[in-house]
Order: sequence, then structure tokens, then C-alpha cells
Amino acid sequence: MVLLSVENRKEMNALRVLVVGAGVGGVSIARGLLRDGHDVTVFEQRPDTRPGGGAVTIWPSGSMVLEQLAVDMDGAGQLLSTVRIATSTGRPLINIAVDTIVDRLGGPVRMVPRRVLLDRLLDGFPADHIRCNSRVAAAFNTPGGVRVQFDDGSCADGDLLIGADGLHSMVRRIVGGAPAKSTGWCSWQGLSTVDHIAEKDVAVQIIGEHGNLGLWPAGGSDLQWWFDLRWSPDFVRPDRPIDAIRSSFAGWSELVDQVLATLTDDDLAASPFPHFRHPIPRLRRSGAMTLLGDAAHAMPPALAQGANQALLDTMVLRKALADLRGNDELASALRWYEKTRRRRLTVLSWVTSRQISQSQSVLKWVALISDSFGTWVMTAFLRWLSQRRISVSAVLCASSCRFAALADLLVELGIAALQREHGQRCPLVFPFDDPLWSWCSRNAVRARRPDA
Repeated sequence: MVLLSVENRKEMNALRVLVVGAGVGGVSIARGLLRDGHDVTVFEQRPDTRPGGGAVTIWPSGSMVLEQLAVDMDGAGQLLSTVRIATSTGRPLINIAVDTIVDRLGGPVRMVPRRVLLDRLLDGFPADHIRCNSRVAAAFNTPGGVRVQFDDGSCADGDLLIGADGLHSMVRRIVGGAPAKSTGWCSWQGLSTVDHIAEKDVAVQIIGEHGNLGLWPAGGSDLQWWFDLRWSPDFVRPDRPIDAIRSSFAGWSELVDQVLATLTDDDLAASPFPHFRHPIPRLRRSGAMTLLGDAAHAMPPALAQGANQALLDTMVLRKALADLRGNDELASALRWYEKTRRRRLTVLSWVTSRQISQSQSVLKWVALISDSFGTWVMTAFLRWLSQRRISVSAVLCASSCRFAALADLLVELGIAALQREHGQRCPLVFPFDDPLWSWCSRNAVRARRPDA
């Protein structure tokens, strides 16, 4: 795969970008900025880029950004059609029609193992632009940009530093971001092979009074499972955690019992994962430094938005830097990116931090909500989160560049004169029923006309 796009032909001020963290957020912004013609280096404290964790949900907004990054997701994970929500007693609550969300928002919804997503993001990414075993010790602004110092005594200089180093971000501490706060819950979770999954395109979420769980197919026989329970800083991990999980969730459904029967203490070795929420920072004095992904806005996984919001950060930050006229405007561009993302992320963080588990007396009223209304609410919320104005701008810009060479050829063939004379689209010239194709080609042709 060719990573560099035709966008690099544009006249621009190429930046030396230092990205800390080689997770989904770090690699996505590095990939995007490399495509935009910048000089990007990623620093990862681990010895390699192999990810931990299970699977992530990619909603239409995330799918859109992956397409902008030229990431091929065909065959990755599991496409979903429905999210089925019920109570621990078996009472149906809401069936969210994911197919309807896909139709309205224009992108697929899939559950994909994190390792698969990262592999797709790294496909075509130059390996010499990633430096592992690089643990940040300090960073500061300099007259020429930024400098990062590592714990082995080495350092790196650049024009821009992006902290994408996760929940316990060192860059966040350096720029003065407040530490994350516990929400009082944790997840026991993992990705396992479960044979005979009856409905591989249906995600299941079950809510009880003292906990909740999710079973989301992630492709083939892979199943992402999680069991959420109360947690506190003085939590003492049981010697046999699987027994504690079974005592809390056994009997909630046949599929739940099937999964519980396959799990062992080894499957829970990395758990639990406490839920944290970051205050969304205002980085007024951070100069040429900024944050992205969980480093900026870690939040509970209630709406499965972590990877999506990191991808949306990538889209908005690329937009901010694309509009940059000179390095003297860099700090203002970064503050615009942070402000643009802050309002939506603050609302999302608040929503995901609300208590999901409820008594049956409360849940019976939730059951009165119709499936169509629940789907409409979810669709509207996802649309609001997606920064659609910026996403449309990004798509149009990418499409304009993609078809620029074709438009030039059409002009040389005299199509400009034909268009000017007839004032309509010529079917021989624009054979594809694609509004973006038509818009980009027409405007590229107009731009070359003497009377445009």
C-alpha cells in the first residue's frame, strides 16, 4: 500500500511531528499527518507495537475516519446489525437497529479485535518512523518548537508534540492536565473463542441491579465479553475471580452461562480494569504540545466510544494543521482543535459516567421505550458526536485531490468548453453516480476556466 497521498502535492509547511504512544490514537494521527506530508516519528515505551486488550467497536464516524486514512477494513472483525439490551431477569428493554444507524450515518458498525485494527493502521506505515523502548521523562517548549527527553538520556526535537500515550499519559502530566478520577466501577473483560455463536451480528447487553455485562461478536468465533461490577481503590482481588463473576452473573441468559462455562481464572488474569474519567483539559499555555485519545479524555467504556473518539481527534487535528499558514500559527491551531473537541467530549464523558446498573423497578419503565425511538436517539447522538461539518470538509478535500489529475486531463481534452457551453454534466465524462465525483470534477474544471 502507498501511504503517501496526492495531498502531499499541495504547497504546505511541513512540520516535524513527535507522537508519543503507538496505540490506535497515536498511529492514526501519525498515519494521517504522514499522508499530509509532515515528518512524523512515533515513540513507544513498550518494546514493540503489539497491542493488549480485546476488541473495540467502530461506529460510522470511526469508519469514516479510517476511510480518510486509506485503511482497508474489509473482512476485519464482525459487522453488527443489532444491539439487544435486556434486564438480568430476561425482560427486553431496547433493540437498537444498527442497520438503521448505518443507513442514516453512512458507515458500517463493526466489532474488531484491537490487534487487527492496529495491524490495519500500520499496514504501509514505514517501520523506521516508530521508535520503541522510548519512555518520556520530560518535554518542554523551545524557541524552535519542542524537545522531548527520554529516560535513557536521549532527546528528540520537533515542531509539534502530540501526547497519545493513554490513560496514564506522561505528556498529560507535563502539560498540566488533571489526573483521572475513578467512577467506582470496573470491567472484568477479555476476547475469547466461543463456538456456536447463534447470532454473530447481534451484540447483547444485559443490565442488572448490581452489575451489567456485554457480549459482542468480534469476527469468526471471537467474542468480546465484559462483566462490570463495583470497584474501589481498596479493592482486594479474589484468589478465584471466576467464581466471583459466576456468582454475580450466572443465570442471566443462556449465552451468558455458555460463556461463563468456558472462562477460567487465566482469562481474567489481566482484569479488572477500573473505569476512570479524565477532566477535559484546557491547555491554554501548552504551546506546541497537545493531547489525543485517552491521554486527553479517558472515559468509561459504556458507549464503546474510546477508539472512535481517538479517530475523530485525528480528523479534527488534521483539519487544524491543514489550515495552518505558518509555524507561528501552530499554537492557535492546536487550541482550536482542543476547543472544537472539548464540548462534545465533555458531554460524552458525563453520559458514559452515569450509573448503568439499576433496580428492576426502574428498568421496567425503560422497557416502555420503543425500539424505533431508542434507535433514533442513538442515531442522533452519534451524528452529533461525529463533527459532521468537519468530516464533510475532509471528505470533499480528499476527493478533490483524488480526482485532480483526472480533472486536468478532462480540461486538456476540451471538456471545459463542453461544460461551459452546455452547463450540465456529460454522461461520457462523469459515468459514476457519485455526488462527490461530480462535485469535485465540476469544481476542478471550473477552477481552470479563464472566466471562472
